[in-house]
Amino acid sequence: MHTNENRKRRVISVFVLAMFNVSIMASLRNLPLVAEYGLSIIFFFVAVALFFLIPCALVSAELATGWPKNGGIYIWVREALGDRWGFLSIWMQWVHNVAWYPVILSFVATTLAYIIDPNLAHNKIYVLSVILGSFWGMTLLNYLGIKTSSLFSTLGVILGTIGPGILIIGLGLTWLVGDHPSQIKFTADALLPDLTHLGNLVFLAGLFLAFAGLEVTAAFAGEVENPKKNYPRAIILSAIITFSLFLLGSLAIAVVIPKDQISLVAGLMDAFKVFFDAYHLGWILPIMGGLLIIGAIAEVNSWIVGPVKGLHETSIHGNLPPILQKVNDHGTPTNLLFFQAIIVTLSSFVILNMPTLSSSYWILSALSAQSYLVMYILMFIAAIRLRYTHSHVPRVYQVPYRAPGIWLFSGIGIVASLFAIFLGFVPPTQLHIGNIVFYEGFLISGLAIMIALPLIIYQFRKPHWQALSIE
Repeated sequence: MHTNENRKRRVISVFVLAMFNVSIMASLRNLPLVAEYGLSIIFFFVAVALFFLIPCALVSAELATGWPKNGGIYIWVREALGDRWGFLSIWMQWVHNVAWYPVILSFVATTLAYIIDPNLAHNKIYVLSVILGSFWGMTLLNYLGIKTSSLFSTLGVILGTIGPGILIIGLGLTWLVGDHPSQIKFTADALLPDLTHLGNLVFLAGLFLAFAGLEVTAAFAGEVENPKKNYPRAIILSAIITFSLFLLGSLAIAVVIPKDQISLVAGLMDAFKVFFDAYHLGWILPIMGGLLIIGAIAEVNSWIVGPVKGLHETSIHGNLPPILQKVNDHGTPTNLLFFQAIIVTLSSFVILNMPTLSSSYWILSALSAQSYLVMYILMFIAAIRLRYTHSHVPRVYQVPYRAPGIWLFSGIGIVASLFAIFLGFVPPTQLHIGNIVFYEGFLISGLAIMIALPLIIYQFRKPHWQALSIE
């Protein structure tokens, strides 16, 4: 009877899990962000892959196959460092989205404006309305459970991320082999970026955020078919797909749009417009806009439920107040989803107070990246400690080279994460950020509040919270 129940509960295959991972990471909205760097994109992608993506993939695969049950990052850090730090880690994975959701949904709004009326892309009321309407709609969708939600994300990432990604790469290659001018120089010197000023490297922090998220689906490990074998397979597949789409897609944008004209919000649609107009295919632009919207919404949908389910797991140990512990018949923590939607709604109104969409887009992205990287630092520390305190736990996959390997890859990940957090505080030379005091104050206070809140909640938790979760 117990076996049959487990079989019924395992509803996610390797392919679906890989596509779920791709939908979490491979957001085409990030392409204009790194396209600013021209051919030196290759340098940055290789650097982020070596110092962040590979360590994250290897370490999260080991942790997930050693502890293949719901909870993900919370379980890993809790086992290594204790419940307080486990709660902080899953909180940081969840709360970074408060700043990130308005960012990606503003991309949805401006892309939709290309279909309806391009002038709407600069209308803050319109952008805010799209953000709130789409986010609340996806929140209600996730009330139906992970099976329905993961199916939507899988179809969305194929139609709206992988498809358009392959198309823009193909258009970029066609552009280069044809008789068209290129906005970047393909020379050895162009491969190396200008490293003399930190302000030129700031967008690198956004690239870290673009590749973050491999560990999120570990929250669904208990619902994956044969998790100890299939989870690392899905991670490897999704990492390869994401890396290829980002690198080649960014180069395609850089080829057709001058560096100083790339918009962080609308750069992708601008590139598609150049391509389609050149090939007399302008009628495809609205269709492409629709597909990109589907892909972006699928990405948001993947994030809405994953960290929330992981955060809800902490209620087993009494870390959440009773009102946030409620689940429906589909096993979805409905009140926690509702609470998340309220916070995102309030944070979205910040858009009305920002001077431009591009500047607000970046400062919210920077805060989101910094918050998320705090979680990764805890994950890497936990991986090192677990090798010694829980060496008896069988792991189908282990980071190569035994103890030296876990120190090497986790150490690289920690240093890279700290560097990216530091970069976030440096104003980018490519954007006008306005008042420097506001810029630094917003990031410092925002990060401090995000870290302090879970520690305060944990400090004042009540014994009966755990009793209720057990019932």
